[in-house]
Amino acid sequence: MNKKIAIPVKEGVLDSHFGHCSHFALIEVEGKEIIAEELVEAPPHVPGKLPPFLANLGVTDVLAGGMGARAIEIFNANNVNVFVGAPALQAKELVTGFLNETIEFNANCCNH
Repeated sequence: MNKKIAIPVKEGVLDSHFGHCSHFALIEVEGKEIIAEELVEAPPHVPGKLPPFLANLGVTDVLAGGMGARAIEIFNANNVNVFVGAPALQAKELVTGFLNETIEFNANCCNH
């Protein structure tokens, strides 16, 4: 199954504050193999804007440290799966661990 996974990053590492990241690493996978990588600049932070922005880029899944409940709802309404509580790793390392089920997702670190 093909996926396009978005990770909020700062200097290539997961940015734990999803809504205020500087960039998104977009990583395309086929099965468990990474087939393409892209770095896109995040638009200015406006509540509710990021979920449709990423959905329009073809994102199927988001790996994040923390995210507000409303953003998760909007992603789900746009058929994008959200996984929160991700560890602060390099984007490619995070995706590889996600695909191989070798990393642990903890509690959502966003409380607003």
